[in-house]
Amino acid sequence: MKKNYVVMDGNTAAAYSAYAFTEVAAIYPITPSSPMAEKVDEWSAKGKKNLFGSTVDVIQMQSEAGAAGTCHGSLQAGALTTTFTSSQGLMLMIPAMYAMGGQFLPSVMHIASRVVTSNHHSIFGDHTDFMTCRMTGYAMLMSSCPQEAMDLAAVAHLSAISGRYAFMHCFDGFRTSHEMQRIEALDYEDLRGLVDQEALQAFRRQSLNPEHPTNRGNNVNPDIYFQCKEGANVKANSLPDTVQHYMDEINKLTGRDYKLFNYYGAPDAEEVIVVMCSASETVKETVDYLNAQGRKVGMVQIHLYRPFSVSHFAAAIPATCKRIAVLDRNKETGSVGEPVYLDVVTALNQAGRGDIRVVGGRYGLSSKDTTPGQIVAVYDNLEKDEPKNNFTIGINDDVTFTSLDYKEIELPHPGQISCKLWGLGGDGTVGANKNAISTIGFVGGKYAQAYFSYDTMKSGGLTQSHLRFGDEPIRSTYLVSSADFVACHAPTYVSKYDLTEDLKEGGTFLLNCPWT
Repeated sequence: MKKNYVVMDGNTAAAYSAYAFTEVAAIYPITPSSPMAEKVDEWSAKGKKNLFGSTVDVIQMQSEAGAAGTCHGSLQAGALTTTFTSSQGLMLMIPAMYAMGGQFLPSVMHIASRVVTSNHHSIFGDHTDFMTCRMTGYAMLMSSCPQEAMDLAAVAHLSAISGRYAFMHCFDGFRTSHEMQRIEALDYEDLRGLVDQEALQAFRRQSLNPEHPTNRGNNVNPDIYFQCKEGANVKANSLPDTVQHYMDEINKLTGRDYKLFNYYGAPDAEEVIVVMCSASETVKETVDYLNAQGRKVGMVQIHLYRPFSVSHFAAAIPATCKRIAVLDRNKETGSVGEPVYLDVVTALNQAGRGDIRVVGGRYGLSSKDTTPGQIVAVYDNLEKDEPKNNFTIGINDDVTFTSLDYKEIELPHPGQISCKLWGLGGDGTVGANKNAISTIGFVGGKYAQAYFSYDTMKSGGLTQSHLRFGDEPIRSTYLVSSADFVACHAPTYVSKYDLTEDLKEGGTFLLNCPWT
């Protein structure tokens, strides 16, 4: 396949693939998912065609509940329908999701995952929102970077059509949704041949139509409800193979290697981390760093979280593994453990691998930065005679003492240039940096990454642009803390912040100011 390089953020990448398979998009904006709907609306207005030769019919509703209801009705009418949401928006969709999931409608939702307001409001990223939806009957597919957001968005749509199953495609709000990278765009013509036309026609035939009326959505009594619920096991049990089939098709097109559970690291690893979404990239970097020092560590990246396939998961764990740390990016208050941890413990028991010691920990709530130093602390914890369970990383918990001690480390990235630019929300710094990183990635032919750390105030607040570029793929899904170049475009920051704290020895500092 001829490589078509583009510079995109995760939202645009997911929307690009979603557009191909979508006939109706029912939307309502919420940070940080809004750009997905905006892109689909823009492309539709400009006449961009989907795989079926038409423009997407975009319907903006007055709430997320309305958008979900529109998805349900549109799917019942036989149209492939998509929505994009986050956080409280996703919570308002849950009632309709139970119906779409239970009725096996090929709904696809793309989620830029974010905190759901509880003790405090936060617009930043963690897995609280999609974890709340585990019982809706939706399959849950997880991406870790803009490239995966594009590729696995396509897998979600293809699997939804062929498996006749509702899908959520989730990635980390801001960290992936707003992170720009140079990636390879899928070709719509390559995707066209992957659509299961027979399954699509069966979906069309079963649509609500006055020409062939049907009766559905009935009330049922205790005599049959339970049996119907258990009868659905057949669908859930067969779906992992469907998803792997389409991952294999995307692998053939791209040369990448997607599995339901991807193992990375030493083949004879004794300590393994299980994780999903953007932290997976940081863990991979740390695995390489530790194994180069003689350790035997590895990691399992979860791509298909629901339905959770015990057999595929067990096959991904090395036979030598003695201890596992499961990292969750959310907190289920009052539970004995977080969701992924509980699933891993159960899956290992069912697979006959109960000999493996498993501990769980929390990281990255509300976009708290997750760094290689913190991941090293997790592996060091696993080496102990009594590894700490229910731990946290990235904070100093001096109240309930859950945290692991860690030291920040700087991983070697030969030939990579990193930059940190300070600006004021709305002053043009972010826009200029997006243009710069696009030029470096597209015209300069470099691997490039741009991440923008926003203040909650957005316009008028503090913005920090974290840019990296070089000749090797960039997997550093954390903030720049050792920069070759630091710039400040707001002179008032000079007396407020330590602007050169993250500047390398011999690095360059630029102050953009009106002073002589």
